[in-house]
Amino acid sequence: MTPADSAARKQVNDPAPTFRSAPHNIEAEQALLGAILVNNEAFYRVSDFLESRHFFEPINQKIYELSRDLIRAGKIATPVTLKTFLDANVDIGGITVSQYLARLAAEATTIINAEDYGRTIYDLAVRRQLIIVGEEMVNVAFDAPVDFSPRDQIEEAERRLYELAETGRYDGGFQRFARALTTAVDMAARAYQRDGKLSGLATGLDDLDRIMGGLQQSDLLILAGRPGMGKTALATNIAYNVARAWHGEVRPDGHTITANGGIVGFFSLEMSAEQLATRIIAEQTGIPSNQIRRGGISEADFERIKDHSIELQGLPFYVDETGGLSIAQLAARARRLKRQRGLDLLVIDYLQLLQGSTRRSSENRVQEITEITTKLKALAKELNVPILALSQLSRQVESRDDKRPQLSDLRESGSIEQDADVVMFVYREEYYHMMRKPLESNREKFAEWLAEGDKVDGKAELIIGKQRHGPTGSVELQFDAAVTKFSSLAKAERLPAQIG
Repeated sequence: MTPADSAARKQVNDPAPTFRSAPHNIEAEQALLGAILVNNEAFYRVSDFLESRHFFEPINQKIYELSRDLIRAGKIATPVTLKTFLDANVDIGGITVSQYLARLAAEATTIINAEDYGRTIYDLAVRRQLIIVGEEMVNVAFDAPVDFSPRDQIEEAERRLYELAETGRYDGGFQRFARALTTAVDMAARAYQRDGKLSGLATGLDDLDRIMGGLQQSDLLILAGRPGMGKTALATNIAYNVARAWHGEVRPDGHTITANGGIVGFFSLEMSAEQLATRIIAEQTGIPSNQIRRGGISEADFERIKDHSIELQGLPFYVDETGGLSIAQLAARARRLKRQRGLDLLVIDYLQLLQGSTRRSSENRVQEITEITTKLKALAKELNVPILALSQLSRQVESRDDKRPQLSDLRESGSIEQDADVVMFVYREEYYHMMRKPLESNREKFAEWLAEGDKVDGKAELIIGKQRHGPTGSVELQFDAAVTKFSSLAKAERLPAQIG
């Protein structure tokens, strides 16, 4: 058999290629339009999520658009009022526009079914958009520009998919207040069952938890301070405490939910993951991190590090050390972590190292920070987790006698202060006290300096400058600089009574 005969036989035996049309349901579109034309109240059943672009048939898109405009203008949308705005010469499957409108009204569904038909039309439109996204992914993968990496394409595809998922949803709108009350009671019940009786995630710092009720879901929290104050150390302490307290419960459907503590995602834009791990090991073992780095440890110290490392390996603590991330890339990675592993707390170290997602924003730093904080707040609501973002303070703090930070000290402060639910400042008088050290030859001043040092040694202050859900004020903390560990300050009234 010749190759030509073989090819001919293959062509005869193989079925003809089938061409699939995009998902659509013309009957549902016609039934909904008919219901609107018969009773304009049907439009309000679908108007908050259904748009003309969701219809597959162009004439149906036009009819829905005209009906919408008439109804919102306070007029009546009927076959009679609509036909004056449509081209009478258009042929629709062998019938005129007037005949088509009359048929829609005659075969209308009831207003009761309007929302169900609207959801069907919307869902099919989403499927068509998914096909477009998929086709574009394939085409770009085949013909990708030289400077467009596969990772960039993945993040762009994720962004488009989440954008598609979040726009035009039909599960929003008004709800009965009774439903909101039920949600509030459920939150109170979870708080009662959780360690510390808190509504939010416990930070492990008792005084802070007492004034804030823990880290609240969907909140954007800003932790700011000058270099050397311990912003990263405090954020790392909180993240570790949340991850260490994590406990999950398995639902009947096999899905694991967080019962206590939380799964933590940590974007370390400045420090490497290894540096972060060294800090946590130092904090837990009490061995200074500089000794760990240079190998100045004993065999007993090494055994202690090894034992704690084994414990730390099982923590739900995930670190991304990629530098120079854009806010869009960060959001895509946070969504991916939430989907694949779960997520209860997101930490970003630090805000000013993020980049805006548009060229225009990068030309203006204030505009870029505005975009970043706005999108971080939106991401916190979308993922329903607290986001703790670290921020730098401007140098104007150093020019004041009282160096305690204020809201106005935030760099590009307008948008940060506006978008944040909570703004906290780390302040350590001990840091500035060390800078004021006088010469030992001046005994009087040196003695005063030593006496003052005893008051501030190992102490830190966490100033809450803004809190939407509660009071502002300050919390005193203990800080061990050698192991970069913050802890609750032992106060006299909490110490056990002394005998004798």
